[in-house]
Amino acid sequence: MIRISTDKSEMSRLVVEGHLSGSALDELREACISAGGNGTVLDLSGVMFADRRAAMLLRELRDTGFVLERCSGFIRELMREALQTGSRIKDDEAHLIERLRAGDNDAFELLVLKYGGRMLGAAQRILQSESDARDAVQEALLSVFKSIANFAGEAALATWLHRIVVNAALMQMRSRRRRAEESIENLLPQFDESGGWAEESCPSTQVADLQESRERLSLVRKCLDQLPDRYRIVLLLRDIEDLDTQQTARMLNVTTTAVKVRLHRARQALKALIERQAKAVDVRADAA
Repeated sequence: MIRISTDKSEMSRLVVEGHLSGSALDELREACISAGGNGTVLDLSGVMFADRRAAMLLRELRDTGFVLERCSGFIRELMREALQTGSRIKDDEAHLIERLRAGDNDAFELLVLKYGGRMLGAAQRILQSESDARDAVQEALLSVFKSIANFAGEAALATWLHRIVVNAALMQMRSRRRRAEESIENLLPQFDESGGWAEESCPSTQVADLQESRERLSLVRKCLDQLPDRYRIVLLLRDIEDLDTQQTARMLNVTTTAVKVRLHRARQALKALIERQAKAVDVRADAA
């Protein structure tokens, strides 16, 4: 979670609080785009956690004119490591890309070995089928083989491969026989006339003890799979695959407004499903 506010006494100052990771990075980037660079101050004193991707974004913002203030020693060290790691990875990737463009079969095998697992995971999350996911990865790798000569290096190689396999998985979804459009209404939180939570019978699907992190992860996956595809896919692309709103809109050929609306409703529905499932587990535990 992240909170970004404008210092009322200084309009060109953004105060950032919370955890800088995942979709919070998109929120920070969008806020910075709105604020503009040219000396805008980012007050990072309230940042409790940041990951390596956050460190890379902060370096990028600093290089484009933002002033970073009150960084913790941890964040400064992350930014220093991000620079060193980024340079090394960039050199390794440049060499691999050069070999791929030259038609080196060993380089292509290395590409599959290094990135194939992540590509398969991304495709499987979208298609919910390992066999379908493998087909999507094959299509993606074929596309890579054909287009590697045109790869200009605007993004990291891993990012480029990820977008290709996500697009291949989405194309495979579209080619499936169309199902009747599912409604999300019965999955959204329900409230009574007074505005309180309306009690409902719990779904029949039961899950094991939620005290273990593995069980909680399994619960989230099961609930995510219950969402209608148009909402499930938006949630996957934005919150799990880390695409931003514009990238997601382009992938799905919809407007950014549609992405935001679907994402909001998908998050609401997922939260309600998890709460209902967790309640079902509590009922079982009490009965035992």
